[in-house]
Parts: sequence; structure tokens; C-alpha cells
Amino acid sequence: MPLTDYIELLKLRIGGMIALTAVVSYLSMAERFSLGHLLLLTVVMLLGSSSSAVFNHWYDRDIDRNMDRTARRPLARRPLDNLSPVLWLAAALLIAGVGLSYWFFNAMVALHLFFGAFFYGIVYTVWLKRRSWLNIVLGGLAGSFAVLAGAASVRPELCLLPLLLALVLFFWTPSHFWSLAIHLQEEYRKVGIPMLPVLLGAPKTARCIFGNTLLMVGASLLPWWLQQLGTIYLLGALLAGGLFLWDNWQLLHAPTRERGWHNFIGSMRYLGILFAGIVIDTGVGRL
Repeated sequence: MPLTDYIELLKLRIGGMIALTAVVSYLSMAERFSLGHLLLLTVVMLLGSSSSAVFNHWYDRDIDRNMDRTARRPLARRPLDNLSPVLWLAAALLIAGVGLSYWFFNAMVALHLFFGAFFYGIVYTVWLKRRSWLNIVLGGLAGSFAVLAGAASVRPELCLLPLLLALVLFFWTPSHFWSLAIHLQEEYRKVGIPMLPVLLGAPKTARCIFGNTLLMVGASLLPWWLQQLGTIYLLGALLAGGLFLWDNWQLLHAPTRERGWHNFIGSMRYLGILFAGIVIDTGVGRL
């Protein structure tokens, strides 16, 4: 395969979000900023995320070729034989990520990175994606482990703030992905993937998204309520939550493909505002 295809296998946009999540968690815990620490953390998180992404491409190559969104992926365009180099690449990336995490940081970062890759590659892709509507609920824990990994790079012991932020990410993922699943409902139905809109339809899924987002917004207030973060974070959480709930409300009253996509984009805006609130609040608190 050409180099560009190997790069596509890494799903660097998803990896970038995973790395950003870990970096924000690191910044929320670090007493002083270290560019070297940040760069190393970014590298190991990209390695871990890329390993599970490559495995996902390999495992899902049969259904990818039957969905318009994924039909042009590298492995979907090729015969199913002689793909062992792809699996070796996935294994090498994971070993490198876990090994470097242990060498430069500590065992807890390595463990959280491994579990993040495991939940996306095995729990989501292999065990649940084709079998249960819980696929994205449990598989989405990969983002929560990224929060824990970033915090553990500063303090290996489990601390309250990263646990609370991991809870927010846990609730964020279903609202994020079910919105995309509404947009792609017919494609998932065609390949027999039991995403929630395929099983319940878009209107009921929109109600599930709204209820889940209420839980997420409630969870996002806990860091302030428990005095882990301050007023700037609270304002960011309220702004982000209010905007996303408005998107959810619009989807609830018009559960169309277009509104599903709009809500999907809104979920990323939510995370951006929340992350900015965390960084600014913790930065001001150290001045």
C-alpha cells in the first residue's frame, strides 16, 4: 500500500481528539507547564489511538466496503488476503505507545493507554459493534481512559477531578455518536449494525440523546460543585451545555438526517468550550 493509505489507517483526526483530551487533563493537574511533557503525552496517545484505529480498519473491512461513508477506505478497496502487515502495524503501534508511556511517565499512564485502545479495538469493534446497541456506550470509554492517562502523567494515583471529567466524557460519547448514527441511519441498517436509530428509529433516539445530554450536563457541574474547578469553568460548562441542549431540543422536534449532523457538530463544539473552560480556569487559578 502507498504511504498515504497507511496514514489514513491511523485515523489521525480521532487520534488528535484523544490526544487533546489527555492534554487538557494533564493541564488541569499540572502545577507547571512543560512543553516536553505535553509533546511526549501527545505522541504516546496518538500511538495508542492509532493502534486501535488500524485494527478497526482491518476488522471492519467487510462492512466498510458496503457503506458509502467508508467504501473508499484503504482496506475496503483491497482483497481480504495478505493483510498480516496491517495487524503487525497495529501491534507495533500499541507496544510502542504502552512502552514509551511506561518509560517516560509511569505504569498508570501505560495501563490507561492500553485500556483505551482495548475498549475501542476489542470491546467496541469486536464484541459489541455488530451485536448490541451498547456498542458506543461501552466502547466510548476510550475517551474516558484518555482523561485518566493525561492526569496520571502528573499524578499516578486516581484523583477526583480526572474521574469527574472521565464521567463527563462517558456521557458525551453516546450523544455525540448517536447523532451521527441518525445521520447515517440507513447505511448502518444496510450493513446490519444495531446502532440505536436502527433499532428504535430517529425520534426515539433523539429522546435518548436529550436525556443522556441532561445527564452529561449534570455531570459537568460536579467539578465545580465539589470545588475541583472554579467559576470560569462553571460558566464554560453552562454555556457549552446550554448550546448543546438547544441543539438537542431542535433534533427532538425535527429528528432528520440534517439535524442529526448538526447535533453531531454541536457535540464537538460542546467539548471545545468545555476544554477551554478547564484550561482557562486552572491557568487563572495558578496565577
